[in-house]
Amino acid sequence: MLYLISFVLMFAGLACINIIFSYQGKHIDPQFWSTFKFHLWMLPLFLAANLSVGYGIKFGMKAVSQLGYVLVIAKCIEVLISIWMGYWFMKEIPSWKTWIGLVVIIIGVVLVKQK
Repeated sequence: MLYLISFVLMFAGLACINIIFSYQGKHIDPQFWSTFKFHLWMLPLFLAANLSVGYGIKFGMKAVSQLGYVLVIAKCIEVLISIWMGYWFMKEIPSWKTWIGLVVIIIGVVLVKQK
């Protein structure tokens, strides 16, 4: 059960953070004050997202007791979310190289988890 809670919390927090930055990259002017105002409005969402990621890592540590493994899984989740954000905001279609890279990452996670 801790695996599921950890995964859901990390996914929700990382997705929120990536959605905010993707939205900023697509729709917010790069001038300082417009970006500053946008980030002031986003502070509550960043707080919730960071708490979610932090608790996801904490519950992941309770589940597997290896910080390295939990952080690798968090980065894998973030890579998948980044591909999703690229498709959603920029209409980027992942190429075969992207899928090969994901397979390499998955193989690496499996190798790290083995004893």
